[in-house]
Amino acid sequence: MAAVFHQQSAGEELVRVSPTQYGSGTCKWFNTRLGFSFLTMTTMGSMNLDSPIEVFVHQDKIHMKGFRSLKDGEAVQFAFMESPEGLECIWVTGPGGAYCIGKKKPQRKDKCYNCGEWSHHAKERKLPPQPK
Repeated sequence: MAAVFHQQSAGEELVRVSPTQYGSGTCKWFNTRLGFSFLTMTTMGSMNLDSPIEVFVHQDKIHMKGFRSLKDGEAVQFAFMESPEGLECIWVTGPGGAYCIGKKKPQRKDKCYNCGEWSHHAKERKLPPQPK
């Protein structure tokens, strides 16, 4: 396990904050718009936990191709460490180190500035500018 060090100010020595730990559990929920989630950790290392612990994860720590997200209830394994805000993931994978499944990329909900409809953009239609 790798140790994480933190220097309080310029003149102080490095202080050991916390080692990297490993856990597994499920995705509690994932916000695709903001790109973060909370995981429910049920196993820390090889020890089952009596009460689940929540761990924060940002989308850039998720191991998958393309749009990175997690599906609600998806089983995951992860490495985490303690940060000033609480427990935070530094790497998230599916079971056995596989890619995570994730959610579909959310659809854009932009209005056409030409006609005001939601299903397309003005550049996709061959209409002249419309009166407002």
